[in-house]
Order: sequence, then structure tokens, then C-alpha cells
Amino acid sequence: MDKLLVAKKGSIVRGTEYYVRNAGNDYHCADGAIKKEEMQREDGTIVTTNTGKEFVLITPNFLDKYKRIRRLAQIIPRKDIGLIITETGIGKNSVILDMGAGSGAVAILLSQFVKKVKTYDIREDHLELVKKNCETLGIKNVTAMLHDVYRGLPDKNADLVILDLPEPWKMLDNVYKALRKNRFVVSYSPTIPQVMDFVGAVKQNPSFIHEKTVELLYREWEVEERKVRPMSQMMGHSGFLTFVRKI
Repeated sequence: MDKLLVAKKGSIVRGTEYYVRNAGNDYHCADGAIKKEEMQREDGTIVTTNTGKEFVLITPNFLDKYKRIRRLAQIIPRKDIGLIITETGIGKNSVILDMGAGSGAVAILLSQFVKKVKTYDIREDHLELVKKNCETLGIKNVTAMLHDVYRGLPDKNADLVILDLPEPWKMLDNVYKALRKNRFVVSYSPTIPQVMDFVGAVKQNPSFIHEKTVELLYREWEVEERKVRPMSQMMGHSGFLTFVRKI
């Protein structure tokens, strides 16, 4: 059984967590060791390492496991995936097409909110990792396929198409055939020239409307009694999200 150790207080660095993949054995970490008998106790129990550091014992949920998936390529952060969910209106009956599978981060997270996700990539090692990550998290509604999406898509009536590709502007004709009317295509690009070329192509295509291009910045705050201030470090630029609707 997996367990999660979350730092409680004291000299442990804020936010310290340890993911224990086998709670049936003694666990050793940078903050000391915990006996296996302690690891079997109920959620919410405070356990202490042999060096006196205190942790709260928790059974990991989906997100705890998701944050630890194996990665090959750079993934789209959760902050950006969350915006895709809220801005496109997808739900439990939606079918999503994910272009550029990578490690499967987008497909796996979206799978918790929609009916089905089909993700494509041209690299077999990426697809194998997607399948392993899905297996680890028990995901059943993600299909990973080897296919060059620039050559066309075998799908129709999708509710959302996500483009995490070097040249998304080349995909508009293929997306048009695969996407339902009034639904969205979202392009994720790390650089402005990619955004310029994609939006330029969209504006020349009468079948699509460019709704907006956004960059989402994420900053946590430190709250310790009346000491309240922004954290010194924040999650800045990750990529630009361009939202386009088929008409």
C-alpha cells in the first residue's frame, strides 16, 4: 500500500512530502527513518522519525499520484490544464483529442473530467510511457496511438482538440474535420512566434474564430499568523494558450 508523509511543523522545510511506495517496509528519508509498524497506522496519524521530525500519515489520492508520473518531455503544468478545462466547457460526456502525447500529463488529468481522451504522438517511447503512467494510475479511458497528426486525423465529432505541437498552424484543416461545430481547439506554445503564426492562420480561415491568447502566472502566498506576503518565487511563464472556436 502507498502512503504519503506530509511535513507537520518544526524544522522541516515547508511543503516537504515523501511518497512511500511500499508502506510494508521501514521508510528512510533525508529527515530520518520511520518503522513499518508506524506506516500501517490510520490516516491523520502523526508519526515521528528517529531524528524527531513529525509527519502526518495520509493515503495518497489521484493528484498525489499524478504529480509523480514519469516524464520524458516537458509537460503542460496543472495551472494551464485547469484553464483549458474551465474555458472550453468540457464535461463528463466529452471526447478529447490530444495532439502530442508526451508523457501523457494532459490526457491523464483530463481523463478525470471527460468520457474519453485519445492522444497521439510520433514517438513510440512517448506512447509507451503514456501507457505505463495510465496503468500506474489505473486510467481506463485514455487511448494512446502512434500517428503523424499533420497527415490527418482519423476522428470526428470531438469536443476539444489540444495542440501541443511545434507547428500548430498546419493543423487547422485536420482539426476542422475532427471537431464538432462550436467546440474549441486550444494551442499550447512556448514562444510568441508560434502564437503569431497560429493566430495568423486562424484569422485567415473563415471556419474558426480566435477568442483569446493568454499566459497564466501562478504565485503562492506565505501565511504565518499576521506575516502574510507573496512567496519569493513564483511559477512564471510556461506557455501561451490560444483558444479558438470552430464556427
